[in-house]
Amino acid sequence: MRKVGFVLIVIGLAGVAYFGYEALQASESFNVLGIDVAVSNADWKPVIYSGIVTVVGIILALIRKKR
Repeated sequence: MRKVGFVLIVIGLAGVAYFGYEALQASESFNVLGIDVAVSNADWKPVIYSGIVTVVGIILALIRKKR
């Protein structure tokens, strides 16, 4: 279980980094009365799902088998 947990942690952190960067870059800017306004139209669901995968990986990595 620990190996699966570590794999999920790595995949989840990579997803958070990649999709987080994509979400931060997904913005449109326009000019209103001489002021530059930026509006984000990002989809944050992949970032949230990647965070959940990371948390599940941490939980699996910390669980110890009872003998």
